[in-house]
Amino acid sequence: MTLGSRIAWDDTVLPFQLDRPDIRGRVARLDGVLDRVLAQHAYPPPVEALVADALLLTALVGQTIKLRWKLSLQVRGNGAVRLIATDYLAPVSGGAPARLRAYASFDADRLDGAAPGFGQIGAGYLALLLDQGRGTLPYQGITPLAGGSLAACAETYFAQSEQLPTRFSLDHAREGGRWRGGGVMLQHMPKAALHASGDGGTGEGGLMAAADLLDGAEGEDWARANLLLDTVAREELLGPAVQPTDLLVRLFHEEGPRVFDPQPVGFGCTCSVERVRTTLSIYSARDIATMTTAEGVVTADCQFCGAHYELDPRTLGFEATGAAGGGEG
Repeated sequence: MTLGSRIAWDDTVLPFQLDRPDIRGRVARLDGVLDRVLAQHAYPPPVEALVADALLLTALVGQTIKLRWKLSLQVRGNGAVRLIATDYLAPVSGGAPARLRAYASFDADRLDGAAPGFGQIGAGYLALLLDQGRGTLPYQGITPLAGGSLAACAETYFAQSEQLPTRFSLDHAREGGRWRGGGVMLQHMPKAALHASGDGGTGEGGLMAAADLLDGAEGEDWARANLLLDTVAREELLGPAVQPTDLLVRLFHEEGPRVFDPQPVGFGCTCSVERVRTTLSIYSARDIATMTTAEGVVTADCQFCGAHYELDPRTLGFEATGAAGGGEG
């Protein structure tokens, strides 16, 4: 394989369908995006791993939705890792890349750098937030943190909230000074019959699991697809030597895989001086004064992309007395 063909699959999400078991899926490869997010923040290893998993989940789920604006994933807990937040921003036009961004908040004094990150989130929840933009009401779905990984939490969310059997396989690594990530998502098509009872599920804490939603031939097909996914090797998930199309043939050649047009993804942020002004527009002149530094400016930093803004306090808040300058930001 040439270098060019390897690069062609960097930062893409490839939709596919397994015709025989009636399962849809996605293969995600995040290279430049993941490297950009993690390199600019320099998180400790446990936090890096959580951010990488969250970003892969967001890319996989975001591509399944007819999205007009934004899908967000948030993980909140009461442990050393307080927050993982990611956004998937819909392409602005046909053929344009979707945009991804992510950041984490954690207590460095409480974090154990040698321990896995998931256990350091503590008690909390994973939430998926869907915002289709102006004129629509945002939707939010929440599931408790359970199952030992963010992937397991996302699987529980789809079983519990959407009644869709779903499976994720994720991996990431830093090679040659750069990050690479890969993931596969399997999801039984929505027309599947539901067999859930009102007595709770078989998942942790009585939560629903895929096994509670399928039985008979559908259950056997789902179990077989999951067993095949269990055989995936790290180098197959991450690439770049194994293309996503080759990966699907290796794993599911007997299941009739079909692929569709891939979706390119890239790093992107929506922060701007105008958005900072809008955020601060609810504050009075007295409030703005408390935010003003000794140098006479109000500063703001974007947690996603690291952009730094310095603004004239006289131009901020609902009691602003000056006109906004063009050189701020």
